Amino acid sequence: MIRTLTTATKTARRLIGHELRLFISLGRWAARRPHGISGTSGTSGGTPFGYAKGQSAMMLGLAFVCVIETFGMSVLLRDYPLAHTIVLVLDVYTVFIVVGLHAASVTRPHVLDDASLRIRRAVHVDLRVPLRQIASVRRELRASQDAREGELELAVGAQTTITVELTAPVPHFTFLGRHKEVRLVRFHADDADALVAAVRAGMERLRQERTGPSPSPGLPV
Repeated sequence: MIRTLTTATKTARRLIGHELRLFISLGRWAARRPHGISGTSGTSGGTPFGYAKGQSAMMLGLAFVCVIETFGMSVLLRDYPLAHTIVLVLDVYTVFIVVGLHAASVTRPHVLDDASLRIRRAVHVDLRVPLRQIASVRRELRASQDAREGELELAVGAQTTITVELTAPVPHFTFLGRHKEVRLVRFHADDADALVAAVRAGMERLRQERTGPSPSPGLPV
C-alpha cells in the first residue's frame, strides 16, 4: 500500500512538473528565450538545432480547432451555467496545453556543444549523448515506427531524419520515470545535414585530441 502511494505521488509530481514546464515554455516563446543556450539559461553554451518546423502547421491548426470547439461549446451550454463553466475551463486549458507543447518544441531545441549532443523533444525528452560514445551519425529519412528494445525514436511529423548509433548505452528516463538503456536514437532536425556535419566535426576533433599530434623527431646525436 505504501509503495503504491509512493509511486502515485511520484507520478503526480512528474505530471505537475510537466505542466509547469509547458507554461514556462509559453513565456520563453513569447520572450524569444530558448532554453539551454549560452547566455539564456546559465549553461556553458552550444549550437541549437531546431526541430519544430515540421509540426508547426499541424499544432497551430489543432489549436485553432480547439478554439472553435471552445466557442461552440460555450454557445451550446450557455443555458447550463455549471456545465458551461466546467467545459469552458477544460477547453481553455486544452488550448494552452496544445500551444504549450509547440512552444516547448520551439524553445527547447537540440543542442550540440564541445562534449555532447543534447537531443530533446518538447519537455518529454532531454537526452545527453556524449560525442565520445557516438559510433556513427547519418542523415536517414524514415517513417515513424515502433522502437525496438534499446532504441529511442523521436518523430516529428511522423518521420525522423537522423540516426545516431552508440558504442555504449546511455540512460534515458521515460515520461513517467521508467529507466531505459538506449544504444540507438532516431530523431528529427529541421536542418539534418547541418547537424550531422557538426556532430561529425565534433567527433573528429575529439579523436584528434585523444591521439594528439605525432612527436617531432629529435635531432640526430
